[in-house]
Amino acid sequence: MQWFDAIIQGVLLGGMYAQYALGMALMFGVMRIVNIAHGDVMILLSLIAVSLAGVLPVGNVGLIVVIVPIAVAVGWVLQKFILNRVVGADPLPSLIATFGLSIALQNLMLEVWSADTRSLPNSGVASASFQIGPFYVGLLPVIVLICAFVLTGGLDAVLRWTRFGRGLRAAAADTEAAAMTGVDPKRIIGGMGSIWGAFLGAMVLGVAQAVGLRIDPGLGILFGHLVFLLVLATRPEGIMARKK
Repeated sequence: MQWFDAIIQGVLLGGMYAQYALGMALMFGVMRIVNIAHGDVMILLSLIAVSLAGVLPVGNVGLIVVIVPIAVAVGWVLQKFILNRVVGADPLPSLIATFGLSIALQNLMLEVWSADTRSLPNSGVASASFQIGPFYVGLLPVIVLICAFVLTGGLDAVLRWTRFGRGLRAAAADTEAAAMTGVDPKRIIGGMGSIWGAFLGAMVLGVAQAVGLRIDPGLGILFGHLVFLLVLATRPEGIMARKK
């Protein structure tokens, strides 16, 4: 029974990872950008949200409305002034540029916010839980999982059924051919990674870490790395990719 509970907790943890993975799946495609600074940008936005929480009386939900335009602005600036200048057939320039950006952001955040732990004011959701049979499930992880599923499904629908999505898929398949038909690859931020593949990968990673933690508290991260290496060894093209 404890192993089934570990799987449940792993899936819930995977919901958080899935939201991180969506950005990577989008970035890895048309422009072939290896974005090392992806996580640092998310932490930066989180720290900005924590700082705004002490100034704006809008609550945690209202902070989402405030932080999303800031996130869009930060992404646009990075794309316009850094990433577009290093995009090319060779992924090395973007790797070097985003690695330097990552180091710069880390030092900036340490200088402004220091290394002290911070969090948003607790509205009770973080500690709330409900019971399903013999299991207790946290309310916040369930909300995160639902959001991850909705975001993944919505993004997949955009890529499949909208004009922007068709242009994105065309540029992912052949950048030059797409440009000849009027699609400007440099105006499409990100790429055509496997959206549901990223979601499934996040679930696998979350379950692996949760199972490792049940065996020994020090094995959670190790199990995640082992699963990552196993997938690279057996399915380097991706979990849901079709072999050519």
